[in-house]
Amino acid sequence: MAIREIITVPDKILRGKARKVTSFGVELQTLIDDMVETMRVAPGVGLAAPQVNVPLRAIVVEFNESEDEETPPKLYMVVNPKITRFSSDQDIGTEGCLSIPRIVGDVERPISVTVKGFNRHGQPLKIKASGWLARIFQHEVDHLDGVLFVDRADKVWQIEGETTQIAPAD
Repeated sequence: MAIREIITVPDKILRGKARKVTSFGVELQTLIDDMVETMRVAPGVGLAAPQVNVPLRAIVVEFNESEDEETPPKLYMVVNPKITRFSSDQDIGTEGCLSIPRIVGDVERPISVTVKGFNRHGQPLKIKASGWLARIFQHEVDHLDGVLFVDRADKVWQIEGETTQIAPAD
């Protein structure tokens, strides 16, 4: 496993549409392992392959829905993820992104989703997520379509450091 560089705005890969994964071989396994390690070191709760300069439809998410600190967070590795169901109820939450350092924003998103895709070995999976986990999945799947949270945000602000230039959507 290796820690990969996280690509930041205004790099054009963040605005492109990622390609569907067609091979579940060694290269994909290495990519997923590297993404998990990179996400954890960053630290973050999610990472999409384009954020490490690989235009493929793969995401990793690690989040602890339990308030019990003894419970370890659950790790999700989803290849070719697709959100197939969105709740009609929505909520506003403050999001940030490893690819847009020091910028956060308020984003309205559905409070629950169903995600379908494949695990790292090509077996189908289905995840029902709500709350922050649903928000994380939506944020990461957006990355695969070249959408950044700032595109959806009602309000964006800097939290510290220098101003970051945000690339416009294509």
